[in-house]
Amino acid sequence: MNDEEWKVYAKNLLKAELTRHGVSYEALVDKLNAMGIDETYHSVNNKINRGTFNFVFVLQCLKAVGANDFRL
Repeated sequence: MNDEEWKVYAKNLLKAELTRHGVSYEALVDKLNAMGIDETYHSVNNKINRGTFNFVFVLQCLKAVGANDFRL
């Protein structure tokens, strides 16, 4: 896969987890902020839709939505 394909793959994986847990971007922002992670709707929307985020952000999102496992 090239870099663009990896970005799409990453974006789709994270979106799938949010959907699986019934969490919208707005709710994700609220959950991240409650964990002390300073994000806005705009920043989360941009990161996810571009597919350009680091693994720390993925872990933060998974923790925020209560994901106990993650499948590739």
